[in-house]
Amino acid sequence: QVQLVESGGGLVQPGGSLRLSCAASGISFSIYHMAWYRQAPGKQRELVAQITSAGSTNYADSVKGRFTLSRDNAKNTVYLQMNSLKPEDTAVYYCNAVYIFSVRGEYNYWGQGTQVTVSS
Repeated sequence: QVQLVESGGGLVQPGGSLRLSCAASGISFSIYHMAWYRQAPGKQRELVAQITSAGSTNYADSVKGRFTLSRDNAKNTVYLQMNSLKPEDTAVYYCNAVYIFSVRGEYNYWGQGTQVTVSS
């Protein structure tokens, strides 16, 4: 059974920091591309950051320079370090794991989400 378990969300003041973790089980973690998405109330889910199985990263323009995504294959875990948080970062953050096994197929898994609220 595949599980992606997020943790680290919470309430933080503007300018503060949080570190989200996503612990994976039931998959060969090292071969999966991992990502964090977020969804604010009334808005579509959007990509925040992604890291490939090779360790290359990509960030949404809105978080570049503030967020850092990393992975620890020994612990089957990805981390999203979020600094200089803004109220507009408030959302439910979801962990995502993808493995593309052919041009027509992929394994795609989601976590249950963790709430991040940035407010004074």
